[in-house]
Amino acid sequence: MTADAAENMLRQPLPSAKRVPVPEGELVALSLGSNQGDSVSILRGALQRLSAFLSGMRVSSLYRTAPQDVTDQPDFYNAAVSGRFCRTPDALLRLVNGIEADFGRDRLHGVPKGPRTLDIDILLFGNRTVSCKAPDLEIPHPAMKKRQFVLVPLLEILPDAADPVTGMFFRDVLAGLPDQGVRKSEEELWKPIRL
Repeated sequence: MTADAAENMLRQPLPSAKRVPVPEGELVALSLGSNQGDSVSILRGALQRLSAFLSGMRVSSLYRTAPQDVTDQPDFYNAAVSGRFCRTPDALLRLVNGIEADFGRDRLHGVPKGPRTLDIDILLFGNRTVSCKAPDLEIPHPAMKKRQFVLVPLLEILPDAADPVTGMFFRDVLAGLPDQGVRKSEEELWKPIRL
């Protein structure tokens, strides 16, 4: 056998080799926020943890936001993340709640809508709608259409995102909201490592 024939043989796929499709998962969108501790470092740490199970992760710019419901607290830092997830919505909830707890979030004793080290909300999970009490999970997130600090970063990474219930584009929802003090930060939040 000549060297050329051997090289050609190596380029051919084995007859019994089958390509096994890798499940792509559903496109999910999350909102992240923090206003206690070193918020930017906390958000970076959370993104690092999320990158372990979200493939093709996209991250918005960092935004500084005036508090909305409980106004006697520091400004929040907010961002949005999207990526593909290969498991169920409740599995994603358990993972993000674990990340929140690891960064000091105490959901049992914290003030609702008050200061927090880390808040991660599941905004969208493909085109699914989910509503269950145990675990407490509603998708799309019920308050997202009222919050600029959610929609502005979300639309930066998913400009054509729409409500899976109504079909309304979130950019149209955002256009109808009053100014809520959402300002883009100059600080870089996430720089993906390119291999």
